[in-house]
Amino acid sequence: MPVKRMAVENDSSVTEFILMGLTDQPELQLPLFFLFLVNYVVTVVGNLSLINLICLNSHLHTPMYFFLFNLSLIDLCYSFVSTPKMLMSFISDKNIISLMGCMTQLFFFCFFVNSECYVLTAMAYDRYVAICKPLLYTITMSPQVCSLLMSGSYVMGFAGAMVHTGCMIRLIFCDSSAIDHYMCDIFPLLQLSCSSTYASELVISVIVGSVVIASSFIIFISYFLILFNILHISSAQGWPKAFSTCGSHIVTVGLFYGFGLLTHVKPSFSGSVSQGKFFSVFYTNVVPMLNPFIYSLRNKDIKLALKKTLKRITN
Repeated sequence: MPVKRMAVENDSSVTEFILMGLTDQPELQLPLFFLFLVNYVVTVVGNLSLINLICLNSHLHTPMYFFLFNLSLIDLCYSFVSTPKMLMSFISDKNIISLMGCMTQLFFFCFFVNSECYVLTAMAYDRYVAICKPLLYTITMSPQVCSLLMSGSYVMGFAGAMVHTGCMIRLIFCDSSAIDHYMCDIFPLLQLSCSSTYASELVISVIVGSVVIASSFIIFISYFLILFNILHISSAQGWPKAFSTCGSHIVTVGLFYGFGLLTHVKPSFSGSVSQGKFFSVFYTNVVPMLNPFIYSLRNKDIKLALKKTLKRITN
């Protein structure tokens, strides 16, 4: 047994990986490059614009837009983690990433995903307080509470990323260096390992399961109480106002958790890698692009802020 372990460690010479990309069909490389380049530009411009609007307009300095500011900031940073290497895979023969670079990409990927999960949970609680306890809203969602919620989101996101990355660093890679993905993700790395992945998979499953179950439970309870409160609203304007307040967040949560689960819940049938890559495109590229539009198109406050900002620029 010690001889076998020593042999495995001596064979562990992988210091860099090759990212295989989204597809190996040459005729699709250039069209996909321009498609995702446009997606990247729209994501960056959309989230930067929303961040600037919230910063420059005082009437948006409320808890709701404080959380939205952080959501856009996370989506902006999130797009920098995976998309540049993805674009390179379309135009280069070999998209190489070092072992340290791969672990760094994985860390920031997990950090921003976990943080966004907690931010969406905090936003659900904010909507619950706004609709169910409007008279206590300014006290309950004070600047101190909002800052504490956001600090907690980033700290827990950091802790989760450290655990995930630590589980990957302890693995030994000694066979293939080709990652069948456009980024360093957990399951493709587990498939490359020639050492036992049982402990890593167990820890990752526990952490991911705990985060998803806890955040989903809080979001579900928040909206259950919101719905219960709405059913007792006698005002004709109460229903539309409540749904307009929560509609954008419900859509964002549905997209984030829906594609996230489809990407990271490991299916048991063949073709799971290709399916995981397909769903991860929506998870890593489409959702961060859509969020600014989801929160802006039917939002009167954002439209007003945009008009004021454009008026300042033109004058």
